[in-house]
Amino acid sequence: MQILELRTDYFEEIQRVKDDLNAVILAHYYQEPEIQDLADFVGDSLGLARQVQGTAADVIVFCGVHFMAETAKILNPTKTVVVPDLQAGCSLADSCPPEAFSKFIEEHPGHAVVSYVNTSAEVKALSDVICTSSNAEKMIQNIPEETPIVFGPDKHLGRYLIEKTGRDMVLWQGTCMVHILFSERKIRQLKVRHPDAEVLAHPECEARVLRLADHIGSTSSLLKRAVESPARKFIVATEPGILHQMRKAAPEKEFIRAPGKGPEGACEACSECPHMRRNTLEKLYGCMSNLSPEITLDEDLRLRALRSIERMLEIG
Repeated sequence: MQILELRTDYFEEIQRVKDDLNAVILAHYYQEPEIQDLADFVGDSLGLARQVQGTAADVIVFCGVHFMAETAKILNPTKTVVVPDLQAGCSLADSCPPEAFSKFIEEHPGHAVVSYVNTSAEVKALSDVICTSSNAEKMIQNIPEETPIVFGPDKHLGRYLIEKTGRDMVLWQGTCMVHILFSERKIRQLKVRHPDAEVLAHPECEARVLRLADHIGSTSSLLKRAVESPARKFIVATEPGILHQMRKAAPEKEFIRAPGKGPEGACEACSECPHMRRNTLEKLYGCMSNLSPEITLDEDLRLRALRSIERMLEIG
């Protein structure tokens, strides 16, 4: 009872502060359910980028990871952008240091540089166009066939896009710490126990996991499939925060976490992003009350990064 009252108090106080600030709260699908329920908009990287592009709010409260808040600041330099926890980073973004990526680009002259949104502002500034898992195929198809491509940082998404588009690309060898941990063997075992279940997988997963999938796509695509598919049961290979929205949208269906590679019963949390889970109701209230931690960017860097993001949004 005490926990419920505390949760209710946070909900009420956050709403009050939000109104006072003329703030908008944005949350990624991988956030804790209680944060998703508080947010004005819940979405994937592309949906969140579109939301911040035209917001009338004075303050953007970004419940996600650091690169997402950076993207919001790049698109809204005059607005205050705050995050619940500045240490909520991204293993995939960390796998692509700007200095090393710059050298990698120099080693491949004449290549168009397509970078996944899960990157730092510095890497975005080195790129010709940004993509998300929702629109990556479209971004690549927009590049002339005679132009070679460097794609980074996720090698599994890159390999998947090579198969989908038929375009040969030079891949940076980055990975997501969550999506590489799903176990092909255990998913096969689950499929035996649940032969009527569809497997939904994010393209950051390893190829051997994707080969088991009935549907591959971004988090928003997986959610759409879960709602529209006639199947009543799903094995979901992505961060389990999305299960909250799936259960809300299709309460009559069953959603099963895809298991990780660890010992039986010891890897329930393997699929949870530790960075996303740094954000809590308490930290959300604190960052709104203090307008801190705030995202700030050097203006020259912001403008250079802005070009690649605007190019993505122009293409659609």
